[in-house]
Amino acid sequence: MRPIRGTAFSQDGAFHPLEISVEGGRIESAGRSVSSDQSLPLHQYLIIPGFVDVHVHLREPGFSYKETVATGTLAAARAGVTAVVSMPNVSPAPDSLAGLEAQLALIRRDARVRVIPCGRITRGDALSDMERIAPFVAGYSDDGFGVQDASLMERAMLEAKRLHKTIIAHCEDASCPKDSPESEWKQLERDLILAEKTGCRYHACHLSTKESVDLMRKAKARGVDATCETAPHYLVFSEEDVMDSGRFRMNPPIRTRADREALIEGLRDGVIDMVATDHAPHSMEEKSRGFAKSLNGIVGLETAFPALYTHLVLPGLLPLEKLLAAMCHAPRKRFNIPGGISPGDAADLAILDLQSERVIDPAEFYTMGRSTPFEGMKLRGEAVLTMVAGEVVWQKEGFTW
Repeated sequence: MRPIRGTAFSQDGAFHPLEISVEGGRIESAGRSVSSDQSLPLHQYLIIPGFVDVHVHLREPGFSYKETVATGTLAAARAGVTAVVSMPNVSPAPDSLAGLEAQLALIRRDARVRVIPCGRITRGDALSDMERIAPFVAGYSDDGFGVQDASLMERAMLEAKRLHKTIIAHCEDASCPKDSPESEWKQLERDLILAEKTGCRYHACHLSTKESVDLMRKAKARGVDATCETAPHYLVFSEEDVMDSGRFRMNPPIRTRADREALIEGLRDGVIDMVATDHAPHSMEEKSRGFAKSLNGIVGLETAFPALYTHLVLPGLLPLEKLLAAMCHAPRKRFNIPGGISPGDAADLAILDLQSERVIDPAEFYTMGRSTPFEGMKLRGEAVLTMVAGEVVWQKEGFTW
């Protein structure tokens, strides 16, 4: 494969002109490029370690009418995402080795990008078979439902610590009003106390409130081994933007302008470590019942970078290098996922066109899901090539390098 020459986003968080050579699925060399011959045009194209999305619902096995491993990972490849962590909301549930194997078989057969499953924390009122599934999972989550029993969560954290794995928590306290800010931050508060007590690795999913940002800031200052994510829709929209449509229905919900501003500030100062989409496809029928009656969940893989580049980077709310660090470097570091732009790294790369503009039309998505709050918006920036382990898994028609 011929070298790729152009501006690259490197592990040091800066942009450098590089010539990158790939051999045997890995980066063979990445030296400073002094020649512009056959280089990608500056200020338009950017070479990055592929995006990593640590919160994706591939819906398979069990719900292939919503999404499949094949369609979900093709959508990821189109978006410049080279690895995803798949959530355990599937059937059979990945709470045992037998349950997990059904998912692993589909991943081996159909995945276009790297897929690291997430195991379940619980199985009924007990812990899942955390030890046996540990070698195959990124961590453990009961996504969609907060673990209500504090003693059970503490036991899970102790077991995760013993296994050197991460608890990936959906924070939702069922004793609080549904969709209230308290339902999120009160359980996060409890979990951070337990994480500090047990010393486990803890990751909080899709934070949406200013109180949650404040709790994470204080926990990190105390030295708690905690990271967190938020999603593009919480960084772009606030409650006055919400329409009576299923494409605005998700859990947690879009919140106030003050919450959005706190999330942006948290991303800017590093309290929020990463951006993940919570890509959650449903059928058209399930999302066409209006806001009140539609199922929770929207698709996000194919709009994540364009939405944040357009609405945060271009207006000057967030430096590009901060956004890329949150979408490329931080997820890899936390979940030990291959990739980078240094010799020896897995050649999981994407090339972005920062000048490209398009109006979001869900009919053009590669995912089976069509429900997105970004529908009809003009967004700038997109992936034009995605490479996993040195193999091109998606390339925009007409693009060459």
